[in-house]
Amino acid sequence: MEWWQFLIFFFCGLTLFMFMGLPVAIAFLLMNMIGVYMLWGGVSGFNQLILSIDSSISTFYLVPIPMFILMGTLMFHSGIAPRMIKVIDQWLGFISGRLAVLTVGAGAALATLTGVAMGSVAMLGSTLTSEMQKHGYSKSLSIGPVLGSGALAILIPPSTLAIVLASVGGFSVAKTLVAIVVPGVLLALMYVAYILIRVKLRPHEAPVYDVPVVPLGRKVKDTFLYLLPPVSIVFLIIACIFFGWATPTESAAIGTFLTFILMACSGSLTVANLKNAIGSATQLSIMILIILTGSAGFSQLLGFSGATSAITSWATSLPVDPVVLMIMMMLIVLVIGMFIEQTSIVLVTIPIFLPIIRAMGWDPIWFAVIMMVNLELATITPPAGLSLFVMKGVAPPGTTMKDIYWAAFPFIMLNILLMLIMIVFPPIALWLPSFM
Repeated sequence: MEWWQFLIFFFCGLTLFMFMGLPVAIAFLLMNMIGVYMLWGGVSGFNQLILSIDSSISTFYLVPIPMFILMGTLMFHSGIAPRMIKVIDQWLGFISGRLAVLTVGAGAALATLTGVAMGSVAMLGSTLTSEMQKHGYSKSLSIGPVLGSGALAILIPPSTLAIVLASVGGFSVAKTLVAIVVPGVLLALMYVAYILIRVKLRPHEAPVYDVPVVPLGRKVKDTFLYLLPPVSIVFLIIACIFFGWATPTESAAIGTFLTFILMACSGSLTVANLKNAIGSATQLSIMILIILTGSAGFSQLLGFSGATSAITSWATSLPVDPVVLMIMMMLIVLVIGMFIEQTSIVLVTIPIFLPIIRAMGWDPIWFAVIMMVNLELATITPPAGLSLFVMKGVAPPGTTMKDIYWAAFPFIMLNILLMLIMIVFPPIALWLPSFM
């Protein structure tokens, strides 16, 4: 069987299993088993697949994933995250577009805790969208910031997706986590700047309304009690990785341990909270690890079928500028990302892209950061971005998909702008890692 025939068969079978309702991770494992039987045959092929799966998850680099997930679920189920949002709200006061700006701040805060775009969109959309519309905000301005800010969960560390991408691609986990700091903060600032300019030009979209006056002493007290502790934990994790004080695994362990202490100090270290947090973290961690096992088998099948070398030769021989080739690869990711969850996209594309990255001489960290921004963009891109449908499920009655598509458009443009800037100016992504 030719390599292109194998790829067509593999992806057609994968699509069929997904339409049957199987989870992406299980569908990949089944197609890997079928592919192994077709290419290698017999028991020896399955033995090789088992060894590949074992080696893919028996690695020290994956240990931070369940720890970071547990840290986020602990903060969420203990009420630490809602208190953070409340404190941010106190400081915004009477600023124009206050609730839309609050959405960006809350999205950035939740990004450090959830790491899942659709989860952040659901939480922000169910609480802040109706509140904004109640105070006279336009549909577009009450929905757009939720979509954009929810997707920040992919790009702001500690990002589980960044660890998965680095692990699958064989990149430095520490450098990948540090590299996404500047683009993540820059994108959040771009969102805020856009909202403030839009409200200035079109004040009717975000009418000013009276808000309770919170004394300065109360705001400072709440900041020290409820905002600085969790934020300090996240900054400590990044600092430990950046300065080399600890590995990503050790940093994740430190962050999780400090979260337990924070819960104990706030009186939220209860059996119920622990049960809910550990249960959620276990489910998500197992799903990610199953996806990673599929990635290892898929990579070997690509190599054995000849697809890896053939695709690399084809891509590097194209009579186009390397920047055009990069844009073509990002368009592929964008289209796939409108239909498949982000971790699964990494599983599908990185084994194919990795040989091209090496052949072109691109910095893998630079490529990883651009891909992270693109994965974020894919979740909010019509017609089938997954976060768009999550937003439809939590939006106030009367909200149409047309409203959601229109609201997402400005934030899609901001994501594309950031991605193009990073393609043209790689130091934006590589500046911080260069100090490591």
